[in-house]
Formats: sequence, C-alpha cells, structure tokens
Amino acid sequence: MTAIQLPASVPSVVRVRLACLAVAGPLWTVVSLAQAATRQGFDLTRHPLSALSTGSLGWLQIANFLVAGVLTVVGALGLRQVLPSAWAPRLVLANGVGMIAAGVLVMDPADGFPAGTPSGVPQTLSWHSIGHMAAGSIAFIALIAACYVLGRHFGRAGDRGNAIASRVAGTALLVGNGWAMSGGTAGSLALAVGAITAMLWVSLVAARSL
Repeated sequence: MTAIQLPASVPSVVRVRLACLAVAGPLWTVVSLAQAATRQGFDLTRHPLSALSTGSLGWLQIANFLVAGVLTVVGALGLRQVLPSAWAPRLVLANGVGMIAAGVLVMDPADGFPAGTPSGVPQTLSWHSIGHMAAGSIAFIALIAACYVLGRHFGRAGDRGNAIASRVAGTALLVGNGWAMSGGTAGSLALAVGAITAMLWVSLVAARSL
C-alpha cells in the first residue's frame, strides 16, 4: 500500500491523531468479537453486534462504541491534515460521531438476547432504540462514502490496487447493510463482516500513513 507521506515538519500531534484512527477499527473489532464469542445467548447470525450493548454487561459494548467513536473523531482531524481530500476526513468524522451516538442510544433487547428475552422483534421500539438505528445509519453511510472517496483518491494517485481495495471495503459494508435491512438470512453476520472490513481498511490507511 502506498503510504501518505508525512513531511518531517508535521507536528507530533498529527501523528498521535492518526494513531488514534489506526487503533479505532481493530479495537472495536476485537472487543466486539470477544463479547460475541462469550456472551450467553448471543448468536452473530441472528443478533447485530449493537445488541451487545444490552443486558448486565452491556456497558462493555457501550464503552466500546464511545471509545472507538472518539478515537475516530480525533483521527479524522489528523487525516484532514495529511490527506489531499476534502471529503474523506469529513466522512470519517461523521462516522465517528455516529458511533458515539450509537453508544449513547442503546437498542432494545430482542430475539432472545440478552438471555431470557422473548424471541422476535419487539412490537414497539423505544425512542433510544430508534435513535440507535438512526445513528447507525449515519455511521454506516458515512463510512461507505469515505471508502469510495478514498478509492477515488488512490485512483487519481495512480494506486490502482488500493483504489480497488477501498471500493471493495465500501461495497462490503453497503451489501452487508442492505442484506441485514432486507431481513436476509444471517443478515447480522453480513453486516458485521461489512462493517469490520470497512473500519479496518480506514484504520489501515491511517496506520500506513505513519
């Protein structure tokens, strides 16, 4: 991957900000998947990773959203200072803000999780569950767009491989989110794969810029 070259005069604070973005994706991924593998009653083919914010241990995923969101927001400020693109940093920033909001606004227990919750979707949704879905939509749309904008950036720079990788990451989330929204089989798993792919790609771009 062609790194974004940082001149020696770039302040160390910019490097710290980029490091925050580089950490955000892997951190959120590891914490989420660790919980998915250990929380009783959680099934990634049925439950979105956001459902981990519910129950007695829900604070772990809430904190995961908040920390990763803050790291993403901080990292977007660093990306703005080194990337010759006006929109990619803005979209990454919007993704981080969406993650923070998704952490504050928790979805309702549903479909057997946490353990003891009745099967199926609740007949009525709480205001914070609706807010979580809205925040998640903002975060996903911004992340998808950021990947496509990065693809255009790499394409213009003549870096065809990374242009393709950026578009693949954005498409993975686009397809996964669409599959989940349509109620497709294992839609939550497809969404998780897409979200993790896109988040890790943006983090990789930041990491290699260092």
